[in-house]
Amino acid sequence: MSPPQAPTTLLVIAKEPVPGRVKTRLTPHYTPDEAALLAAAALRDTLRTVLGAPARRRILVLDGRTGPWLPPGIEVVPQCAGGLDERLAAAFAHCDGPALLIGMDTPQITTGLLAPALAPAAWEDCDAWFGPAEDGGFWALGLARPEPELLRGVPMSTAGTGAAQRRRLTDAGLRVRDLPVLRDVDTPADALLAAAAAPGGHFAGVLAGLHRAPVR
Repeated sequence: MSPPQAPTTLLVIAKEPVPGRVKTRLTPHYTPDEAALLAAAALRDTLRTVLGAPARRRILVLDGRTGPWLPPGIEVVPQCAGGLDERLAAAFAHCDGPALLIGMDTPQITTGLLAPALAPAAWEDCDAWFGPAEDGGFWALGLARPEPELLRGVPMSTAGTGAAQRRRLTDAGLRVRDLPVLRDVDTPADALLAAAAAPGGHFAGVLAGLHRAPVR
């Protein structure tokens, strides 16, 4: 049975899992091919969660080509050129109503974690949802009225990215609610912790098959 529909669009921004282009910080502990396998597994888990969540539309904003990791039921649109802030801003431009954007770096997400921002009352007295990441970034951003200018110019991929993005929201007068803090998978240690948080996922299964010494 399909999950009930909701007024919010779910966006996933991702890269095609090509060796040498994704999860480069997992190397040299893992080879580029293995890092790409882990990225594909993370993307598969993320999209499976998206399919199980109530949403008006489910859109993958993709840099690259689709592959066997893409399930039916997901719209695919290409990413624009430019920095990450421009690409995130352009992703929201595909929506004409409330939207929640997530990435492919948190394979441990569940429909329960997304539920507050997708509930029927999610946008009552709320203009934005913010999911902070442990590394200082953010793993989720929801906007009641997608406004790309809320993202353009925010410095990305720094320890202060999350704080800067949230400040941009509040400085614009938006009422912000927070989602739980999650860990992005960037390093081998991150990968182990994410797999432990979701031991039944594709990511955990692929990681278990890559025999390596423990990460110190």
